[in-house]
Amino acid sequence: MDEKITELTQEAVSAIDQAETLEQLQAIRVKYLGKKGIITGLLRSLGQVAPEARPRLGQAVNSARATVEQRIEARREQLAAELTQARLERERIDITLPGRVWPRGRLHPLTQTLNDIKAFFMGYGFEVVEGPEVETDYYNFEALNIPKDHPARDMQDTFYLGEDLLLRTQTSPVQIRVMEATKPPVRIIAPGKVYRVDADPTHSPMFQQVEGLLVDKDITFGDLKGILAEFARHLFGKERGVRFRPSYFPFTEPSAEMDISCMMCKGAGCRVCSEEGWIEILGSGMVHPRVLEMVGYDPEEVGGFAFGMGVERIAMLRYGIDDIRLFFDNDLRFLHQF
Repeated sequence: MDEKITELTQEAVSAIDQAETLEQLQAIRVKYLGKKGIITGLLRSLGQVAPEARPRLGQAVNSARATVEQRIEARREQLAAELTQARLERERIDITLPGRVWPRGRLHPLTQTLNDIKAFFMGYGFEVVEGPEVETDYYNFEALNIPKDHPARDMQDTFYLGEDLLLRTQTSPVQIRVMEATKPPVRIIAPGKVYRVDADPTHSPMFQQVEGLLVDKDITFGDLKGILAEFARHLFGKERGVRFRPSYFPFTEPSAEMDISCMMCKGAGCRVCSEEGWIEILGSGMVHPRVLEMVGYDPEEVGGFAFGMGVERIAMLRYGIDDIRLFFDNDLRFLHQF
């Protein structure tokens, strides 16, 4: 019995030392120490041994069991350490390699320009509002003092979706919707996409506009000139000259277009400004009394001004871009300049 215990211990220790995986080690544990294991079986067979030999043999079997358990635990720690080291080697990062430079994203020049426009007018208390791009004929034309037989409709080539539905040609319908739902005072800008049947290097069938509206008591044309002149100098520099020219829009009276001095020739005249020294950037005017009446305002009590500009045109002038199609080509060489 003593020799059998010694042989089993040596056999188990040898198997443990040769185990190469934790799975193999677990199989050895079950073989020798499990409920039906060999050493466990020896403990159960002690009942068949002479009583005077049981204490000594029991101590020998327990000693063998302890030896096998200790050897299994030591081998388990060794295999676990080897696995951890192998995983660390696989995942090791060579910090001596030069770092990879990831390309940085940039805001599109139109987004930059629109953000600057919003920031300026929000600083003066204007609220940013948006509206539907598919509009009714009423909101796009009639409520803006442009009835069906009005010649001003010929000024805009419109995408019609049906007898009464169209893609909006301006964001002015947003102003009408806001005034219908709000009592004066009103101070808003309405940025958004608009659509017209037009395409060439300086025009696109889809482009972005920002239109503004301020309605309150005692609003004058001087208020309009003051804020728009400050806006032009904010975007194009404090040295920029500003002038207002009489114009015509059905929804404002009086109406004016605002020019800035040409940034290329400093007002001397060049190809960019058609030798005039001035470049038009937006249209504006005092809200027509008829428009105020259409939304339920009393033109004897309140007045206001409105203005509108194309974001693409502003961006082209700011960055010296001569073809509007560059904004939509998604050419990274172009976009990385901004």
